[in-house]
Amino acid sequence: MSGIRRMRDRWRTDEAGLTSAAEDFGHCVHAKPAAVLAPRSPAEVQEAVSYAAGQGRPLAARGAGHSTYGQGQAADGIVLDMTELDTVHEVGPDHIVVDAGARWSDVVAATLPGLRTPPVLTDFLGTTVGGTLSVGGFGGASHRHGAQTDNVVDLDVVTGTGALVRCSPLGNRDLFDCVRGGLGQFGVIVRATLRLVPAFDKTHWYKFLYNDLTVFLAEQTRLAHEGMFDHVEGRVLPLGSGPWRYRLDLAKHCLTGDPPDERSVLRSLHPECRAEPVEVLPHAEFLDRMAAGEQELRRTGEWFHPHPWLNMLLPAPTAEGFVRQALDGLTQESTGRSGLVIVYPLPTAKLATPFVRKPTDATAFMVALLRTALPGEQGPMIASNRQIYEQALAAGGVAYPVNALPMSPEDWRRHFGPLWNDFARAKRRFDPNIILTPGHGIRLI
Repeated sequence: MSGIRRMRDRWRTDEAGLTSAAEDFGHCVHAKPAAVLAPRSPAEVQEAVSYAAGQGRPLAARGAGHSTYGQGQAADGIVLDMTELDTVHEVGPDHIVVDAGARWSDVVAATLPGLRTPPVLTDFLGTTVGGTLSVGGFGGASHRHGAQTDNVVDLDVVTGTGALVRCSPLGNRDLFDCVRGGLGQFGVIVRATLRLVPAFDKTHWYKFLYNDLTVFLAEQTRLAHEGMFDHVEGRVLPLGSGPWRYRLDLAKHCLTGDPPDERSVLRSLHPECRAEPVEVLPHAEFLDRMAAGEQELRRTGEWFHPHPWLNMLLPAPTAEGFVRQALDGLTQESTGRSGLVIVYPLPTAKLATPFVRKPTDATAFMVALLRTALPGEQGPMIASNRQIYEQALAAGGVAYPVNALPMSPEDWRRHFGPLWNDFARAKRRFDPNIILTPGHGIRLI
């Protein structure tokens, strides 16, 4: 309690602070906490969690606030603003030690000068290390390296009892396997040691257009398993009121003076596709390629509109039918001017984080409906998310649970399936007061 008293001057209970903590990127849910604290050390996180546990108050750690449906909010509870806990402590040839509140852009800025990079980066680097490690973290290199959670060396975690524990595959493995992709239910990640791999200084970015969804998905599956490209990602583009067009984004990283053989790249693609001009970018610019789009959306105001996103993983055999069904009736207007549909392959053998659910087929497809609504008009999109979610489950899919989708206790039991009992036991062990990250709506009873 003495630590809590020392931090009193940094507890925010003013209306502006509470309102800010009740917002996120989704702009769909607004649950005000009783207080907000920005911890500056793991010890301060311990003090706050211990206090919340003793008071029976819900507590959520908030990074960049990129959740879409209040997952990082805590109604009448405590929100930990982790953004001051953002130090890069060490960069080695094969690892980086970094606080959980650091953004992935901070990580890349620290590692690229030494030609090193995390194996997997999400498309948008403005999220925090602790945020994506709590859910999984997928990107264009996941066909090679799995999720970001599959590339963690060790973690420092404050459990729901206030204990600070270092966990890894070699020590406290049970906590390590729970916290990675554990949706913040078992502890607050405060520091991470992450694997690094060699990086480059140039990227050749290829874009190929397809008219046939069958060919588009088959091409992605083949390329993901062959491993010829460093980055594999697809997106669906509307053509006014006509049919959809499919774009395959591929990238090869290289050093200046040693470019890839462009002819071999073209020979590797299906003859039906149409190539767009190749972009040659500095490697850092490619990794942070969403930054310019973010600034434009902030300028137009769309960044602050509701984002009722839905992300599902579908087994390859049913992915095509699901995508066609999901796209049926969608238009550029119904996805929003800045809306986007992403479809890309994930060899499931690369996904080894226990609580990051995956389909049973050898290849899964991430299907992400990234829609933008006008303020106050997100309700129909959230309702359609439920319908599309049920269609995905019927097709053997699973949620990547970062969605604008109300989830009942029964939904969560279905989500974790045979792992539900393990999940519930771990929750009772590491968060016995059931205070952590209430925004997901996970209930044990």
